[in-house]
Amino acid sequence: MLLAEDDRAIRHALERALTLEGYRVTAVADGVEALAQAHRTPPDILVLDVMMPGIDGLQVCRVLRAEGDRTPILMLTALVETADRIAGLDAGADDYVVKPFDVEEVFARLRALLRRTSPDERTPRSAAPAGNHASQAAREPALPERQLTAAGLRMDLQARRVWRGTRELELTRTEFELLELLVRNAGIVLDHSTIYDRIWGYDFGPGSKNLAVYVGYLRRKLDEPGASQLIHTVRGVGYVLRED
Repeated sequence: MLLAEDDRAIRHALERALTLEGYRVTAVADGVEALAQAHRTPPDILVLDVMMPGIDGLQVCRVLRAEGDRTPILMLTALVETADRIAGLDAGADDYVVKPFDVEEVFARLRALLRRTSPDERTPRSAAPAGNHASQAAREPALPERQLTAAGLRMDLQARRVWRGTRELELTRTEFELLELLVRNAGIVLDHSTIYDRIWGYDFGPGSKNLAVYVGYLRRKLDEPGASQLIHTVRGVGYVLRED
């Protein structure tokens, strides 16, 4: 794991906690060091502070994603506005934790990201071994599970691509997982606890706005002028995907 945090006290405390939890941690103090370390020894997962001197966490995230690196990224941020969280997701981050945070929440989010990410997904496409085609084909899901369709959406699970009609959507890993869950259960109302458990592996409780933020951002990408809304809120219960 690579941890980038410019606050020395937070960096040392989090490094110690993660080490005690069983992670092998490389801790750095800024974005420049983070990029250099990520290129030198690619980690299984990154924890990036948003506000760092020089190159901040968002820039680190953008650079890695532009290089085709799909390593899961958890952002640490003191910025609580929805627009700030959206900026992190738009940069390619997979999840975020708002400071001050409970270290158990950090552990839970890291476990969820690692469960949902295979080693193949973490490898940049340009770095994939040339002779890997046979083993890759053997891992492909059966045809009925390769594609999902519902409410005018089409999802290619193997390529992790999504279309609404003919328009392809650019989704982060968490957005894709959330949409897949809704598409698989199209027409069924999924409660908050079920979604948290299936996507994050942990129910953050009624006070968490994490799910609402992701649903809102997913709606912005799905909705288009003149077309019906696909993700509906069932007040006090959860969400459902359907085309009215």
